[in-house]
Amino acid sequence: MNKACPPLAAETLSPTPVAGSSRPHESAALHVSGEARYTDDLPELRGTLHAALGLSPIAHGRLIGVDRAALLALPGVVAVLTAEDIPGENNCGPLLHDDPILADGELRYLGQPVFAVIASDRDLARRAAAQAARFIQCEARPALLTALDAHAAGQYVVPPMHLRRGDAAAALASAPRRWQGEWAVGGQEQFYLEGQISYALPQEDQGLLLHCSTQHPSEMQQLVAHALSWESHRVQVQCRRMGGGFGGKESQSALFACVAALAAHRLQRPVKLRLDRDDDFLITGRRHGFDYRWDVGFDADGRLLAAEVDLIANCGHSADLSAPVMTRALCHFDNAYWLPHVALHGFCARTNTQSNTAFRGFGGPQGALVMEVILDGIARQLGLDPAVVRQRNFYADEGGRNVTPYGQVVEDNLLEPLSTQLLQDCDYAQRRAEIADFNARSPVLKRGLAFTPLKFGISFNVVHLNQAGALVHVYTDGSVLVNHGGTEMGQGLNTKVAQVVAQTLGLPLAAVRATATDTSKIANTSATAASTGADLNGKAAQDAAGRIRQRLEPLAAELLQAPVDSLRWAEGQVRVAGRPDATLPFGTLVQQAYLRRIQLWSEGFYATPGLHWNRETLQGRPFFYFAFGAAVAEVLVDTLTGESRVLRADVLHDVGQSLNPALDIGQVEGAFVQGQGWLTTEELRWHPQSGKLLTHAPSTYKIPTANDMPLDFRVKLFGRPNGADSIHRSKAVGEPPLLLPFAVLLALQDAVASVNPSAPPLQAPATAERVLRALQPF
Repeated sequence: MNKACPPLAAETLSPTPVAGSSRPHESAALHVSGEARYTDDLPELRGTLHAALGLSPIAHGRLIGVDRAALLALPGVVAVLTAEDIPGENNCGPLLHDDPILADGELRYLGQPVFAVIASDRDLARRAAAQAARFIQCEARPALLTALDAHAAGQYVVPPMHLRRGDAAAALASAPRRWQGEWAVGGQEQFYLEGQISYALPQEDQGLLLHCSTQHPSEMQQLVAHALSWESHRVQVQCRRMGGGFGGKESQSALFACVAALAAHRLQRPVKLRLDRDDDFLITGRRHGFDYRWDVGFDADGRLLAAEVDLIANCGHSADLSAPVMTRALCHFDNAYWLPHVALHGFCARTNTQSNTAFRGFGGPQGALVMEVILDGIARQLGLDPAVVRQRNFYADEGGRNVTPYGQVVEDNLLEPLSTQLLQDCDYAQRRAEIADFNARSPVLKRGLAFTPLKFGISFNVVHLNQAGALVHVYTDGSVLVNHGGTEMGQGLNTKVAQVVAQTLGLPLAAVRATATDTSKIANTSATAASTGADLNGKAAQDAAGRIRQRLEPLAAELLQAPVDSLRWAEGQVRVAGRPDATLPFGTLVQQAYLRRIQLWSEGFYATPGLHWNRETLQGRPFFYFAFGAAVAEVLVDTLTGESRVLRADVLHDVGQSLNPALDIGQVEGAFVQGQGWLTTEELRWHPQSGKLLTHAPSTYKIPTANDMPLDFRVKLFGRPNGADSIHRSKAVGEPPLLLPFAVLLALQDAVASVNPSAPPLQAPATAERVLRALQPF
């Protein structure tokens, strides 16, 4: 491992820092003008062929064969590929080798790719593939379509997991009050605007260039190489940007990359595979839906004394990333609360449905959400304000109430000050009284109000993934190019990394350009996931730029005739403290460095320190730090129809010392609305007999629109520097704010309770139909 560049002294940083200021997204103008190039916008080389996938017509059964001759006779069809055409490993599973690229012998879900049609144009390929049911010979077998059915049958993709602290059984038996309940939350489609796509181009000397919309170029490189039985150095993967990912392009872009690469290699022609939206829904997985069974003990003040909980995830037909998703769910069950006695049991159920995968939050939301539902129910049973009950259970530094069930100390705990500020700023107590008065006077429309906090751990919970590399080039005119292992999917990662490099070298942001992610430049990268993109790649880029600056400092000191420690790097100039007329343009310094043969490029590397994890006992320190946040949501419910609106949402979120406040606020707003959609409108349905996904298009699957935004949306950043040594003391912002809209679901519960106090917890998504049913008192 390279030794990291020592951090630069604070006094040498720019007086008007680039890092920490609001700057536009580096591609914002290109997005708006339509000039931003995505994979499908790349010019197609002459001779490009197009692929489409023939999908299984049954949810479970035996694959007997595929009528290749009939398919090849269709207009425009050049080739038909099946599992037997794969020269290497027929697997695209990221962790376990249990996920075939193309079905081989067994059909596992309705929509599973069985063959690939390669045709002269995309429309002809799609028309041929759409007739898959005519050309696939198969024998149907009974299918398991729900997680509870699979759990009852003992069918799992990985062995059950157990996280324990204390003696939950004894604590439950002695608890003054006890509640046994069950609940469920559905999955969620990523619904990235740019669908899955790969474009494979054969290269000289048996190489391959793959343009792929993926969050994990290195994994695409490895899996394509394995499928072709090649060494990895023969496969180059590039990704300039994605039109959204949200986790859906972390592992599940692999199937499409492998098929495009296989076809391109076999035919020695460029091959593009771009999915139709319906096929994307039918083939790919999404956020895991969870079923829960709990037994909790508590006292008259609402303090939790013990909890035993089953978490049952619908994982689909293969493991994919379900094991780490469940691990993160178990590690986030506590959310913001200290639990003295817990026994958590995670079951990853194998069903004959799409293999579910990463989605923003990666199991964390599913773990924390059930805790919020439980606390809300306890408060209502006791006749207490749920906000008060939540605060009574907060982690605290005194009395040993600061250690998680998995053994990590909650350091730099911001729960109390952040929550207190939010509740005061949004006039929670006054609005609570006003809403009670409104509901007493309004027979049809009812309002609800809820407060929810969050604590979210930041790092991959697989320790070795917490590493990153970067490459920084300084050219003789003083301009800078940076390449790093992260991928840009709209979140502004390239902008933040460029800000870090500009800050380190004392340059204006316009002097730094970020290039496409490329496996030939930065090798063995981790996925851009787990909210680690800026933390890891920012630190790596800072290391690379810092090495260059350290090489330049002696030369700058010589040219300015000043000690190194008196130099100030800012705004494209090197200045001497106390000597206003002693300045040296960065470009001039670089030209002199080149003439003296000083290296003007450098690699950088970063590995998150202090992490350790025992995946057998589920104990350790899996997270570098915690991000905190809180939200208050107010809703209005029509008791005649069950329809609702979010009237107001107040958010205070902890991003440490923000690298870019404008981008971070945008991430918080986007995560809030995305999470609100998961919990209110985005309902997934499968046919109970055939197993076909019925909600496989925008016409049947409702993501939030502009009309679903909170009418009054107030988002603020807490703004306290991170206690951990993160990049410029910032905190990750991609995933944690998805937990904020828990307040929307529980505000709906609050409105329902004003009509039906004995209503059980609202199932999620809390669609209008479910809200209407819950309003009925019997």
